[in-house]
Amino acid sequence: MLTTDFVTGSPTWLDLGSPDTDAAAAFYGTVFGWETESAGPDAGGYAFFRKDGSTVAAVGPLTEDGAEAAWTVYFRTPDADATTKAVEQGGGRVRVAPFDVMGAGRMACLTDPGGADFSLWQPAAVQGLEKASEAGALCWAELHTGDPTAAKAFYRGIFGWRSEDLKVPGMTYTVLATAEGDQQQAAFGGVVPLREESEKPRWLPYFAVEDVDTVVRVTQGAGGSVLMPASDVPDVGRMAWLADGHGAPFAVIKPNPPVQAA
Repeated sequence: MLTTDFVTGSPTWLDLGSPDTDAAAAFYGTVFGWETESAGPDAGGYAFFRKDGSTVAAVGPLTEDGAEAAWTVYFRTPDADATTKAVEQGGGRVRVAPFDVMGAGRMACLTDPGGADFSLWQPAAVQGLEKASEAGALCWAELHTGDPTAAKAFYRGIFGWRSEDLKVPGMTYTVLATAEGDQQQAAFGGVVPLREESEKPRWLPYFAVEDVDTVVRVTQGAGGSVLMPASDVPDVGRMAWLADGHGAPFAVIKPNPPVQAA
């Protein structure tokens, strides 16, 4: 289960790159009830999304040429430079080399061999998100990739992730867990094959919600779109894939059974 007791390889931070951060703040404020707080005058427009006073995500302007609106998952590492080197050796690409973030920590922006973007976070003053696995917060991270077998091998080499393959109708779903702790309790995400050739490889964040169908309606009313309609998955929960007004994909889920943050 995804928690804020971060260990190596766990999802630790999450931010949205958007061409219009004010519009994004308004959209997610409507959908999840998030409030937005600037990271400061020297942060280049970067801001925190907060739920009940706790940071659940962040947003900033697009900084890379040709970049599209998208969510980025950050994984914890004790050494961003060493992990970046391992990513290169494993066939990944470095989009932004490791750099320090104003005493908060050290980060790098990378792309795995299958084409999915992700980032690293080496904490200093900021450990990571302040809420997880509760309504309005990140609860799962799912990799959509053209070659799940290769992806599992790559990330296992980088973070030591463990995996378990589950047979579900029409495909194999892989559950990912960090290298530390009980495997079931350490599970934080999954790997699924791309559904069609036009789908882009990506890490898809899932946010816990109380009512998936209501969130779908609110998303559409706020200018977002539905990528996969709300549906029930036995022993998992009710979920939907959505996109914000600028096309950044995300997912929502009401887990069944419900989860409680540790």
